[in-house]
Amino acid sequence: KGYIQIEGIDYDETFSPVAMLKSIRILLAVATYMDYEVWQMDIKTAFLNGNLQEDIYMQQPEGFIAKGREHLVCKLNRSIYGLKQASRSWNIRFDEVIQSYGFTQCPDEHCVYKKISGSVVVFLVLYVDDILHIGNSKKELSDVKVWLSKQFDMKDLGEAGYILGIRVVRDRKKRMLCLSHSSYIDTILARFSMQDSKKGTLPFRKGISLSKEMSPKTPQEIEDMKTVPYASTVGSLMYSMLCTRPDISYVVGLVARYQSNPGREHWSAVKHILKYLKKTKEYMLVYCADSLLPLGYSDSDFQSDRDKSKSTSGYVFTLEGGAISWR
Repeated sequence: KGYIQIEGIDYDETFSPVAMLKSIRILLAVATYMDYEVWQMDIKTAFLNGNLQEDIYMQQPEGFIAKGREHLVCKLNRSIYGLKQASRSWNIRFDEVIQSYGFTQCPDEHCVYKKISGSVVVFLVLYVDDILHIGNSKKELSDVKVWLSKQFDMKDLGEAGYILGIRVVRDRKKRMLCLSHSSYIDTILARFSMQDSKKGTLPFRKGISLSKEMSPKTPQEIEDMKTVPYASTVGSLMYSMLCTRPDISYVVGLVARYQSNPGREHWSAVKHILKYLKKTKEYMLVYCADSLLPLGYSDSDFQSDRDKSKSTSGYVFTLEGGAISWR
């Protein structure tokens, strides 16, 4: 029961890193340019592999209690799901294991590892229990998979097809790789009953300027907005924005400002983004250029925020012709 754990006694640090989405996109762009293999594996019940540093005891599980030994408790030697430090314990264990095989951790990205031996290059990306293997040697990649399977209970997923819900479409003859979020967009359209709505050509309607003045003012207006799934919809849009849709970054950031007290106009703007995604759900990030030269663009408006008279800035960096980082 993780919720009854006491900080400083049952656990200390709980933070656990995961690979950044932009790091995954960068490595996929490099793999496309260099024609590297991109394989995928999944670690079954990953959190059960973590070693605990604390002394933690638990009640005996049902069906395990022997007569006359009801007063005894179990001491945990490994972490289990539900413990606050379970994710961190697993990450520490994986880090120790993978570095013992000869991989080195990237100093600025703790869930990306590399192993270079002569002309053989292998990258490994960890996102909780999902692993990407990227490299130029099938033999070395296979050796890594076999070795990991001896350390943990693994599932081999072959060539990467879906990464964190992002579909990977690759044409190796053309040296092209595409990232699509269409399945996720279909899911959120259905979740928020927008699958039969009209399609929108733009993510935001021209001439509309949102502000706090549009927030509900009367008790009835406030009560009416409680039935609107504003925060969950904006959160779903944010995930799509972070994965493959830099084109909605500005407007998602705009509607996110009003999550504490959204009004009908704010909700209308959110639904307009969903309509736009319905029309453009097949849009993909495409990496197919002939250069690994990164390009960056930035811009800022002038005091567009009606509430605080602040400016809004943004940037996008591209690699291999496709966006890798944006805000």
